[in-house]
Amino acid sequence: MLHRMVEDLMTTAVVSVRRDMGFKDIAQHLAEHDITAVPVVDDQGRPVGMVSEADLLRKQESQADPGGHLTAAHLLPTERAKAHALTAEGLMTSPAVTARPQWSVVEAARAMAHHHVKRLPVVDDAGRLVGIVSRGDLVHVFLRRDLTIREEITTDVLTRTLGLDPGAVTAQVTAGRVTLSGTVPQESLIPIAVRLSESVDGVVDVTNHLRAETDTTADAPRR
Repeated sequence: MLHRMVEDLMTTAVVSVRRDMGFKDIAQHLAEHDITAVPVVDDQGRPVGMVSEADLLRKQESQADPGGHLTAAHLLPTERAKAHALTAEGLMTSPAVTARPQWSVVEAARAMAHHHVKRLPVVDDAGRLVGIVSRGDLVHVFLRRDLTIREEITTDVLTRTLGLDPGAVTAQVTAGRVTLSGTVPQESLIPIAVRLSESVDGVVDVTNHLRAETDTTADAPRR
């Protein structure tokens, strides 16, 4: 099966900033390129952190309410430091959580969830920035056509990988939801077929209606 890698989904024309870029210049970069965050890179082009809109808004959050309706915000020391920072180095969240081009969608999604981030700078073997992948990029996997998903399950999973008779087992796909039906030679193949079908890019759910002709455990000696 051909799984989509980070390199297939990432944006390669990455906007980045240096550590010494000023506050207003960063804000202008975000606005001009219609992005919500930007990697901060060192002199070798290696990501050292990320600056997001949330980091910039710490300055507003720390200020007194002009209308006098709100009490002063309670900021942690790190947030207070960002509120007074003037350059990317002070504003950024570091270290940068990065991905590799050969990562699967699963690896990238788990990294984002674990570190509570919405995007990952992608680096090469030398640690240099080569792209950026966002949660929106990963969601594109679920835009695959039902026909494409069905063909991959039928050809790659059921026939080529499991060696099943195409006439005995069928896969129906509607809005990414797969229904497996038919007969397999052994019951032990059923959970394998389900698991492999679930791993196909774009699959939302798998409903199992498979049944076995024979159960290999039925041939085992009884005690």
